Amino acid sequence: MPKTELWQWYVEEFFPTEQHHHAVERVYYKGRSAFQDIGIVETPVFGKMLILDGDTQSSQHDERIYHESLVHPALAGASDRAEVLILGGGEGATLREALRHPSVHRVTMVDIDRDVVELSKKFLPEWSEGAFDDRRSRVIVGDALKFLKEDGDRYGVIISDLTEPLEDSPSNPLFCDEVFRDVKARLGDGGIYVLQASTAGFHNMSLHAKMARTLRAHYRHVVSFYSNVPAFDNDWAFIACSDRSDLSTLAERDVDAYCAQLSGENFYYDGETHRRMFALPLYLRRELAKKGDTF
Repeated sequence: MPKTELWQWYVEEFFPTEQHHHAVERVYYKGRSAFQDIGIVETPVFGKMLILDGDTQSSQHDERIYHESLVHPALAGASDRAEVLILGGGEGATLREALRHPSVHRVTMVDIDRDVVELSKKFLPEWSEGAFDDRRSRVIVGDALKFLKEDGDRYGVIISDLTEPLEDSPSNPLFCDEVFRDVKARLGDGGIYVLQASTAGFHNMSLHAKMARTLRAHYRHVVSFYSNVPAFDNDWAFIACSDRSDLSTLAERDVDAYCAQLSGENFYYDGETHRRMFALPLYLRRELAKKGDTF
């Protein structure tokens, strides 16, 4: 009989009736910051994983799927990429991706949890690839709510890489009409606001639809798109918002021309992938068309 491995297990519970189990080869860190539980482990399938409050945030072997999806459609469609603002993004991978385009002059990243930033620098340097030390980076440890109200700058692209707005999440207060108005006030003329926006599976798309319905009151174009992220065990959704740009209409050749300007090679995103990301399945289109709850 084959040898049975004696693993530790990280168990991510989506619902009381649904779990994803990961064998753990090594625990780099387990503790609690002032805001959330933090875990950094290594698994046989996904490599290193960052876990916040029991939820997988990103994994070494497929984080580029998530981060390229979050960052590059917005930058590809932006008329002004000089100033980019990131809300959250403590691992530094969103910062890394934004800095890859030569027309980006400065990226400001605001994350409330210093521990996540410092632990990511120590244990997950593959995520940031030196982005924290880039001369174009301005990293602020602080409250994004406070920053949005007090900051006087305008940005061509604002990227929200915050955790989901669950009741026990530190990001929960950031998903409301007041904050969405503050975000828009920081956007330059015709700017793009893009955010990670929960799951898009047929069985768990209601939170995403609620977020999209709320944002429609603030922008002319509110467009959903999604990518399958294996470590999340789900289709993961994003929302792009703008009064000028509808990212779903970007031509494949224009996306490829944008990608050709990036430093390094993409793992996931190009013009053909862009078309697939914005081609939503019927069940999700129907859910998004419904009237329902908002934040």
